[in-house]
Amino acid sequence: MTKDTEPAPLEPAFPDAPVWFAALRDRICAAFEKLEDDLTGTNADQPAARFTRKTWEREGGGGGGTMAVMKGRVFEKVGVNVSTVWGEFSEKFRAEIPGAAEDGRFWAAGISLVAHMHSPLVPAVHMNTRHIATPGKTWFGGGADLNPPIPDQADTDEFHAALQACCERHACADHRKFKEWADDYFYIKHRERARGVGGIFYDYIPADDAGMAFTRDVGETFLTIYPELVARHMDRPWDADQRKAQLAYRGLYAEFNLVYDRGTRFGLMTGGNPEAVLMSLPPLAEWP
Repeated sequence: MTKDTEPAPLEPAFPDAPVWFAALRDRICAAFEKLEDDLTGTNADQPAARFTRKTWEREGGGGGGTMAVMKGRVFEKVGVNVSTVWGEFSEKFRAEIPGAAEDGRFWAAGISLVAHMHSPLVPAVHMNTRHIATPGKTWFGGGADLNPPIPDQADTDEFHAALQACCERHACADHRKFKEWADDYFYIKHRERARGVGGIFYDYIPADDAGMAFTRDVGETFLTIYPELVARHMDRPWDADQRKAQLAYRGLYAEFNLVYDRGTRFGLMTGGNPEAVLMSLPPLAEWP
């Protein structure tokens, strides 16, 4: 195909969505850096960390993104990445994406966050929201789920309650469906166990004002509830046995992300930066 005959790039329903994702990234980074500053427990003798940012461009053109990564005294490794990419899916991959079977063009923007904590008493977490367009379908997707190495029922209840309240504020959202979807999606089949304690997972929300409002609220809800859970536990003492349990749990987390995670597959199949795509992997893990 010559340059003159290349198909025109897709226009998303909400071209300003990347601006929102970047603004949310900035606020999350600021909240996490404040937690680094506020630590008084284990590792408090170490300096508080700050995020470092690195931009990347999609190989061959078609957008790129920015990685924001921090390795600190509260957050052993946390990444808050944003990207906006466009182009064409491969012939093999387009059949897996709604609306792309006949025409493989796509546009995708989103924010993706994974936090692995120093303290085994502080839950790890994942959150992402995205806006995707293909010639036949345009939608919002995303979700958030809590991944504690040592579960705490109060944390679990409050996390789920916050997400339920978020869903109940929006007619386009169905908390029961999204919670069940998360329970099913974040299940490690070969281990016959859940990755964590769940949350919500949603996809194919119509790309209209209601869908955008819900997607924004998911980000706002996460920004409210998760720092509260971190602050609750980050100063508590922990021991070597609890750390060992955390590292074993991280092995399960890594297995899920490498074997089942759709976001990992989407990023690698669309020419994303492997370093950014695999940001979700824990810094240290153990296997039996």
